[in-house]
Amino acid sequence: MTRFVVVAGAWLGAWAWDEVVPELRAAGHEAYALTLSGLAEKQGVAAGQQTHVQDIIDEVERLDLRDVVLVGHSYSGVPVGQAAERIGDRLTRVVFVDSGVPVDGESALDGFPSDPVRKSLAENGGVWPPPDPADFAGQDLTGEQIARIVTDGTPHPGASLTEPAVLAHPLGDLPATYVKCLLDGDELPAPADELVASGRWELVRMDTGHWPMFSRPLELARVLVESATRP
Repeated sequence: MTRFVVVAGAWLGAWAWDEVVPELRAAGHEAYALTLSGLAEKQGVAAGQQTHVQDIIDEVERLDLRDVVLVGHSYSGVPVGQAAERIGDRLTRVVFVDSGVPVDGESALDGFPSDPVRKSLAENGGVWPPPDPADFAGQDLTGEQIARIVTDGTPHPGASLTEPAVLAHPLGDLPATYVKCLLDGDELPAPADELVASGRWELVRMDTGHWPMFSRPLELARVLVESATRP
């Protein structure tokens, strides 16, 4: 039996996995959705990136989980990738779902044109508000799904985006699957692109947008279960 710990990206809490977790459990696995500090029901808690790394480690240790597959979507791939190397032999695999990946010494905003995000942080007291509904166009989401993300989403703590990642080992040492959602573009972030090209990481493509837990929850659950069986 695999134990999945699934973590959603910016603005989202554990509720984002409401349609995925039951599918993982129905397939015979344990599944735990985690809300990171400062978001959803934990809104108002001060949080930086290393706070989020520790959130994930603490959840694994609190539940005394073994055979763990850590799943990070979007922003949360950065703390999930760091937590993955720190939970030692508890880890079976890490799955990055259309996410950033940690680069030692770099923040989640490094490596792509992030000036609009930095401007938003400066204008909103150091938090990143959920986007306008129009920003979700072309992402395979219904109007109801977009409304839920925007309405239930909470401002994302800016320090988690600007603090640098800390890795003790090369990222390629992790057993990993990268899930690329093609409606959000087909380019992988560095160094995931090189690790996939070299065959060290598995690549799975999904023909949907950046939020597959909403747009394709059954397909995403299947991808996660299949990833867990990879050597």
